[in-house]
Amino acid sequence: MKRFIPEELPMGGFQIAPMIDVVFVIMLFFMVMAGAVKVENEYATTLPGNAEAPGATEFFDEIIINISEAGEVSLNDEPLAAPENRDMQRLRGTLLRLKQNADNAKTPALVTIVSDPNARYSRTVDVLDVLAQAKIETVTFTVGEE
Repeated sequence: MKRFIPEELPMGGFQIAPMIDVVFVIMLFFMVMAGAVKVENEYATTLPGNAEAPGATEFFDEIIINISEAGEVSLNDEPLAAPENRDMQRLRGTLLRLKQNADNAKTPALVTIVSDPNARYSRTVDVLDVLAQAKIETVTFTVGEE
């Protein structure tokens, strides 16, 4: 039996043009995505470990003196002077002890005076006089909330 072979054979070979298009699209995708990737070296992180400190870390205790509208003076929310008390012996004694402790620890004694907006200015001057007697020089001022 003789086989019948048609004169025109359909082209059934491998098509290279569509494969090249697919490769170019994939290459384009990876080129675009490569710009969005962050390198790990860009993150400024330090991992915990055994790092040597150059010196002692200083922690400062802040002393807060509140002056109320009525003139009452309190140290760290503990009332120490009534409005009629101008010499403030308890406040002076406490500040002298705090200054001595700060000097022994070789740290500055930080004091913040929080005054009520309606408090008398003369009461703030009385507190400054007590601070001067205790030889505390690092003083900041702020106004309490209205």
